[in-house]
Amino acid sequence: MKYLFLVFLMNLLSQYAGKPLRRGGSYPKSFEDIKNEIAGYTDIAKAIIDLAVHGKAQNRSYERLAVFADTIGPRLSGSKNLDAAIKYMFSALQKDGLENVHLEPVKVPHWERGEEFAMMLEPRNQSIAILGLGNSVATPPEGITAEVIVVTSFDELHKRSQEAKGKIVVYNEPFISYGETVQYRVRGAVEAAKVGAVASLIRSITSFSIHSPHTGGQSYQPDVPQIPTACISVEDAEMMSRMSLRGTKIVVHLKMGAKTYPDSPSFNTVAEIVGSKYPEQENISNFDIVMESDEGTFKPSGLGFTGSAKAREIVKEIMTLLLPINATDVYDNADGTDIDYWMRDGVPGASLHNDISKYFWFHHSQGDMMTVQDPNQMNLCAAVWTVVSYVIADMEEMLPR
Repeated sequence: MKYLFLVFLMNLLSQYAGKPLRRGGSYPKSFEDIKNEIAGYTDIAKAIIDLAVHGKAQNRSYERLAVFADTIGPRLSGSKNLDAAIKYMFSALQKDGLENVHLEPVKVPHWERGEEFAMMLEPRNQSIAILGLGNSVATPPEGITAEVIVVTSFDELHKRSQEAKGKIVVYNEPFISYGETVQYRVRGAVEAAKVGAVASLIRSITSFSIHSPHTGGQSYQPDVPQIPTACISVEDAEMMSRMSLRGTKIVVHLKMGAKTYPDSPSFNTVAEIVGSKYPEQENISNFDIVMESDEGTFKPSGLGFTGSAKAREIVKEIMTLLLPINATDVYDNADGTDIDYWMRDGVPGASLHNDISKYFWFHHSQGDMMTVQDPNQMNLCAAVWTVVSYVIADMEEMLPR
């Protein structure tokens, strides 16, 4: 969803731009001069905010995103849906009048989930909601039927390694934080395979669930057998944990038809939206800043920032222009898988900092649909990105490295 949000943002920028955007070199100015230059954008920032939040662009990002999401749906790498999404984006960018929009060939691994289901057979028949984890191998065509062992941690799994052989490992790990708890999704299959398990089921990495499994990526290791793995709901994981603690034998039948294609035939991706080739292909000294919104578009409070101390002070000053919508904070460290490459090589980076208290309720689940979005909050996010993008691009000098 974040990419269509970018289309709207670029459209908003092109609508308001009152003068050509400039590109300079290093920063010879004193910080006082820079502050004065930024203060000169007060009226422009107010006009952008008014346009996005109250004016003719109000709710446009929500409306365009709804058309995109409703029409195309999920977009796994290499899938037909992704190809349709790329064509949609390509057309939208062209219609918005952006320059140098073109397609280029890319090869990526292509994984398909396929048919999948799980059924508890003992102590009673009970359907278990599952979502296969990215790149999981399939079960045999007839599926896997095995007894379950429930653990709460990797330590417990390895202490009970003799019990785990030939069984399906169910992780009922407590949710501490996404960053800490996600290791069970990423490494769960590998750790289970090390002790001879035939499959692994991971409690969804979320603090809240209404019988909704949450998928995501997982990683195999070359020297460890690959076993099928999927996420299950918090409710089912806790139910099986209670049964296990009472000494109840649990037997589950699991069937997954997943398949991976190493490198799909070339398909096209939108390029040059914001100079977006990878570092090895572009002179990154021309990149002023890279920005990403990878944790939703809820009510914004500011930006996370990675860069030099001087650049941080400049960004802090730019953020004062967003006082009318109370989104002025600058937090340590930008975050986002799509901008990490550039930030590692020294390009300043920013990520949207917003209220993610409910983000992981829906993250990677079937519930991640337009109902989650709030058009008023999306308007605020659009204003944040557009003001920051415009001012940084238009200032006389680039952000200092």
